[in-house]
Amino acid sequence: MAKLHWGEKLETKIAMLPESPGCYLMKDAEGTIIYVGKAVNLKNRVRSYFRDTEHTPKVAAMIANIDDFDILLCDSNLEALCLECNLIKLHRPHYNILLKDDKHYPYLKVNLKEAFPRLELARRMPEGANKDGAKYFGPYIGATAVRQVIEAVRGVFPLRTCRKELPLKKPSRPCVNYEIGKCMAPCAGKCTEEQYWDMMDGVLAFLGGDYDQVLKVLRKDMMDCAAKMQYERAAALRDKIRDVEGLMERQIAIQTDRSE
Repeated sequence: MAKLHWGEKLETKIAMLPESPGCYLMKDAEGTIIYVGKAVNLKNRVRSYFRDTEHTPKVAAMIANIDDFDILLCDSNLEALCLECNLIKLHRPHYNILLKDDKHYPYLKVNLKEAFPRLELARRMPEGANKDGAKYFGPYIGATAVRQVIEAVRGVFPLRTCRKELPLKKPSRPCVNYEIGKCMAPCAGKCTEEQYWDMMDGVLAFLGGDYDQVLKVLRKDMMDCAAKMQYERAAALRDKIRDVEGLMERQIAIQTDRSE
């Protein structure tokens, strides 16, 4: 294969790439963004496009049109993923459409048209999501991250998990989650829609990145358990506080407006 010469401008920028997570924006000669990508290591990833190696025809066609590129540094791979999603939606680069794969990262969905909403898993956030009456949070890297978030939410908020279409015409018997304080039992008429939404506002704030209310409740419970010498329970709450604080560092929410 013949040696490729990218010009002094590109060669200098390639040599100065940082070994950091972030996004890169490939541009053509007119300055149009033709491709957006993310990388755990920008130096390794971006340089790979400009090496004298074989590429698929579609990638080769994209590379042949690169005249310049920009980078945006991120603090983590998750932040880079979320930024990449936003940049693609904003710029709709030609080669992202041609080169896109079938990989979709899950979201958490709250259907705000329901009287008593619950958390649902969504494989993708659809186009025009702000019109479907739902709010989406994520994306999350895999099902494990989704389970961590759901567990943290349910550890503090008595959110219903059943699939019943509420309100029911006739109240039913509350399930065991109500008995252990994990559900407000709207199916049994144990709470009003207004009371449920007072709780739900806290859920939405938490998923949107406001962790103060959650941490306040967990810390108070931990101190109460310690005062009662319930040390095993206090230790479990301490670990849950650490989990929530970890989520504070990792979670970036992509939200839609609440529909009235």
